[in-house]
Amino acid sequence: MKRVIIGLSGGVDSSVAAYLLKEQGYEVIGLFMKNWHDDSVTISNECPWLDDSNDAMLVAEKLGIPFQTVDLSEQYKERIVDYMFQEYEKGRTPNPDVLCNREIKFDVFMDIALELGADYVATGHYCRKGTIEKDGQKTYQLLAGIDGNKDQSYFLCQLSQEQLSKSLFPIGELTKTEVREIASKLDLVTAEKKDSQGLCFIGKVKLPDFLQQQLKPKEGVIVEIPKEQELYNDVERTFISEEDKLNYLSRKLQYKRDYGKVVGKHQGAHYFTKGQRKGLAVGGTPEPLFVIDTDVEENIIYTGQGKNHPGLLKKALFVTNEELHWVREDLALKVGETMQVKARIRYRQPLEEATLHKVESGLYVEFENFQSAITEGQFVAWYIEDELVGSGVIS
Repeated sequence: MKRVIIGLSGGVDSSVAAYLLKEQGYEVIGLFMKNWHDDSVTISNECPWLDDSNDAMLVAEKLGIPFQTVDLSEQYKERIVDYMFQEYEKGRTPNPDVLCNREIKFDVFMDIALELGADYVATGHYCRKGTIEKDGQKTYQLLAGIDGNKDQSYFLCQLSQEQLSKSLFPIGELTKTEVREIASKLDLVTAEKKDSQGLCFIGKVKLPDFLQQQLKPKEGVIVEIPKEQELYNDVERTFISEEDKLNYLSRKLQYKRDYGKVVGKHQGAHYFTKGQRKGLAVGGTPEPLFVIDTDVEENIIYTGQGKNHPGLLKKALFVTNEELHWVREDLALKVGETMQVKARIRYRQPLEEATLHKVESGLYVEFENFQSAITEGQFVAWYIEDELVGSGVIS
């Protein structure tokens, strides 16, 4: 009998995943990961991880599976929280959920599970795993979940073949509605529970409050850049090569304070991210203001009116070799090769037509259409049909 250790988060998805595994004849053990215990940054005085671990325990009891809690807060602080602050200080916007999967759930947690004699680790993610034989070897595929609305393959875009080989995703074939129906039939305490918001596993933490604890507020100005700024005038350019053109399309525009007018003040450029609209507290513009860039050195936020402001739109991005990851190592491009894919630069975004170009220093992703707010530090993931084949950090 194969042993599976499932990360029970106290939510409905992992609860139903545990039930399905049991139905499939696995020996199932539930483990709750405690990743945080600084109660000063949760929003209210309720203690979310305590409620969650309690719910996870009740679910395990109901399903008749052994249950225990593991404290991973030290690793979580080191690998996720500290990393997030470093990124924000550099003016980049990290994705804690993708990192949490790569560094915690499918690394630290997986090691614990394997030490406990597990054959597999399972989670309640909406995605599927495929297996193909290639040159007499097994190759694992990371496939989108059936529920297009809830597909979470993006969050697992940094997994390796090794990690995939030991992973199971029991609810990937189901829709959210079906998952809730199963939970109701089983009368699980998590059946009606709302999906968790906030940082992966920390619970209801407000990101600005969390950041404020570490990154000191520092008053600076908000500058509005007009659409007509010369910076945006695309003169007819001639490029000496394809790479030269991609380099130009993915370039980071350099703004200066005198390119626009000061329209307000802020408490720290590192609290803001590209594409952000809320929290600027500047009124009176015909169209809403969006953050088009932040300069953490000079502590200036650059903004533009309307979601079609040229400062928000770009057709290409670059990923360095160090931050390039192929889930399907067998499909990795060699220098000079290209690949037609569909790609996304954030979780909820519909897939967009794109071409990958491998160059000496890394990989360019060139989109057919303009993309809004391509953000440094976030992950780009690319797919062939419904399979996620690779990803990288936007540089």
